Amino acid sequence: MISQDSNHFMYFANNEGLMEYNGNDWTLYHTPNETIMRSVKCIENRIYTGCYMEFGYWERKPNGKLHYFSLSDAVKNKILDDEQFWNITQYDHWVIFQSLDQIFIYNTKEKTFKVIKSNAGINKVFIVNNTILYQTFGTGLYEIENGKSKLISDNTIIKSNKIVNIFPKNEHLLLQTQYNGFYEYDNGKITPWATEADDELKSSSIYSSKMLTDGSFALGSVSNGIFILDKAGKIIYHITQNKGLSNNTALSLYEDYDKNLWIGLDNGINCINLKSAVRSFVDDTGFLGTVYTSIHHNDMLYVGTNQGLFYKTFGTTESFKFIPGTKGQVWSLYNYDGTLFCCHDSGTYTISNGIATQIFSTSGTWKFEKHPKNPNLLLQGNYHGISILEKVNGKWTFKNWIKGFDYSSRYFEVSKNNDIYISHEYKGVFRITVDVDYTKVDDFFTYKTPIKGKNASLCKYNNAIYYASKDGVFKLDLTTKKFNKDKGISEIFLKDEYTSGKLTADNTNRLWFFSKNYINYFTSGKLNTDLKHNVIPIPSTLTNSMVGYENITQITSNTYLIGTTDGYYTINLNNLKFEKYNVSITNVSSNIMNKNLVYNPIDTEGSFKYSENNFTFSYAVPEYNKYINAEFQYLLEGVQEEWSEWNIKSFTNFKNLTPGSYTFKVRARTGKSISNTAQYSFTVLKPWYATTIALVIYLIIALIAAYFINKSYQNYYHRQKEKLIEENERLLEIKELETDQEVMKIKNEQLQQEFENKNRELAVSTMNLIKKNELLSMIKDDLKKTTDGDKNIKSVISTINKNINEDDTWDMFKEAFNNADKDFLKKVKAKHPALTPNDLRLCAYLRLNLSSKEIAPLLNISVRSVEIKRYRLRKKMELIHEVSLVEYILSL
Repeated sequence: MISQDSNHFMYFANNEGLMEYNGNDWTLYHTPNETIMRSVKCIENRIYTGCYMEFGYWERKPNGKLHYFSLSDAVKNKILDDEQFWNITQYDHWVIFQSLDQIFIYNTKEKTFKVIKSNAGINKVFIVNNTILYQTFGTGLYEIENGKSKLISDNTIIKSNKIVNIFPKNEHLLLQTQYNGFYEYDNGKITPWATEADDELKSSSIYSSKMLTDGSFALGSVSNGIFILDKAGKIIYHITQNKGLSNNTALSLYEDYDKNLWIGLDNGINCINLKSAVRSFVDDTGFLGTVYTSIHHNDMLYVGTNQGLFYKTFGTTESFKFIPGTKGQVWSLYNYDGTLFCCHDSGTYTISNGIATQIFSTSGTWKFEKHPKNPNLLLQGNYHGISILEKVNGKWTFKNWIKGFDYSSRYFEVSKNNDIYISHEYKGVFRITVDVDYTKVDDFFTYKTPIKGKNASLCKYNNAIYYASKDGVFKLDLTTKKFNKDKGISEIFLKDEYTSGKLTADNTNRLWFFSKNYINYFTSGKLNTDLKHNVIPIPSTLTNSMVGYENITQITSNTYLIGTTDGYYTINLNNLKFEKYNVSITNVSSNIMNKNLVYNPIDTEGSFKYSENNFTFSYAVPEYNKYINAEFQYLLEGVQEEWSEWNIKSFTNFKNLTPGSYTFKVRARTGKSISNTAQYSFTVLKPWYATTIALVIYLIIALIAAYFINKSYQNYYHRQKEKLIEENERLLEIKELETDQEVMKIKNEQLQQEFENKNRELAVSTMNLIKKNELLSMIKDDLKKTTDGDKNIKSVISTINKNINEDDTWDMFKEAFNNADKDFLKKVKAKHPALTPNDLRLCAYLRLNLSSKEIAPLLNISVRSVEIKRYRLRKKMELIHEVSLVEYILSL
């Protein structure tokens, strides 16, 4: 079974479980008991499913994923062994689960069950005109009323035919059977309802059917594909495997909100865009080949391919017929004055009534152009130049080559002044000027601009010649004969990814070109010369055209045929409508770097940890047209300032988002229709170390740290202050000490000066005493010599002796010496206790640095005796030989 929810997402009962398709992504939800899922039905916000001995419903979780809830657990004892639930339908607030043996009716309001059993077995339950019907095998058609079964018909036709579906038809019912087509049921009366497909339906086993919203019928067979009949029973389509189906067994049919027909096949799922403006013809056999050109001529459709030229009656489903003699490559078809020309690898042919007549065989032919003046002449571009065809007596024949130009002329255009412009893919653009008779080239010019380009082309549109390549579109100025880049058209031309420069002008003044994601065309304005750009969002991957050989042909006023590598497709511009589909965000996943994805709620604002800063957003547009791809554009507020470029990718990633608030927005477009904008707001939290609480803690820590730092600085500066004070005090003390030392030094110097003065005085006094004693000794000696015995003289001598008394002299000297050199004699005595007073006296004289000659008078002895005394003094002092006695005494 197939169903669709209110979001337009598609659901399929599958061998492995429940398949969900949102237009971009497929998601599989496995059945709860790992059995084959048989039935599915979307009702409001639930997806009800049935499988082997199990039924229930799925609901979407906040993260967008589905979660299963079992209903069968409440009636487990009533489920038969090996029972499977093949069908689910709805009536008002009841949900009906049907197996081949029983019907379970679930009251969604009261959450209770009613069970209807049938001994004959149940084929299928139908809801028709607010009536619940079901067919049993071989017993008849029943109605469920007030929770009970009531037989409404046991007609032989009903009992002998398996009813596939029941449709409302006017005031009665239309029964569609497996093998015998349709029957009308009216108040118990059953009559056949004839259709155009009766013979085929009776030879096919119809397994599934669906009445479409326009009143037509879709019938799925077991081995003959699907039939689509109109209200009157005429065949609109008979689609089989050789016409596009994956296989011929159609087990279920479903029409979605966009009128697409979904087919559940024996193996696979197909979708038919019944209301699409695009119709495709696919040749799987290779009979037709790659279509390079086409034309609608005399009510026949001709297609030229790499296999030859084919035709069929236009507007029919008949097969194409090959035109004999055209085997090989057909490049183009051209209708001129009622004659159909075929440009072929082998030359030129005229086509009439399915017969090809070759009129030129010298070279392969690319295309035709009219002669600017003579209607009986045609210019044809060949592999080796340009040649002229002439109409003589109603028949076209070869006239001449234009001599002087022999390059391949796939693209060429003719101006009114005998100039021909040629585009050669590998050599560039040329202009040749021919003579009046178009027989030879008078002038040959090679353009440096524009340069040659891959898949470039030349085309005439609105009497202007355009050149298109990967560098843009250039327009010929007929006055200057120069190609100038048309910035407006080039900007549009190069906006999408370049694939081909092939330009094609049609009969209704449209200029076509192809790009990677679009088919584009320009139309000229009615009131001005500005070109209007139109887009058909069919990408080259779907068109499957031969790059560089894209071709589009107008076959009716609004229908165009586009050739592909395996057939062709048509576009009806009148039916080309682009609905505004709703885009929705389907998944918001986040993850820590290198960890698994976590799917998050999408219906509420998200909040994520700092480490969960990698995001993937998935979004979808439930649009199921084969030839229209939805494009997406997103914006992440907080990161981007402008919307992204349009892209067909249905997801986007953002890595390593910084903490902050963000809003993700996405919108979609199909053609030029832009959808709603879906958005999701979320916040990436700051890391724990950057939260408000952390900041408060940091502030407190900072204040405490500041307090202690301040306290530390205060203590430091206090210590520094004290240290400075101490140092200053120490410096002052040192200064004072230095001052005291200076004072002491000065005092010492003064004392030294005084000492030296006293020593000098002592020395002078001592010298005076010496001189006095010497004088007295001389006088005494003279008196002794003068007279002997004179009392007066003796008296004088006696007086002299008294004055030169050594003791008196010593005492006086000692007192003066002690005043001058205090405690010297005590030091000497202390250090050398064995010294006698005479020794100390000698030490005192030596202290004054007196010579032995000077000491002798003071001691009243001879110099020799002084030397002896000095010798004895050295021995008492135990001085070694090297030490001078005087130096030693001076050092004490």
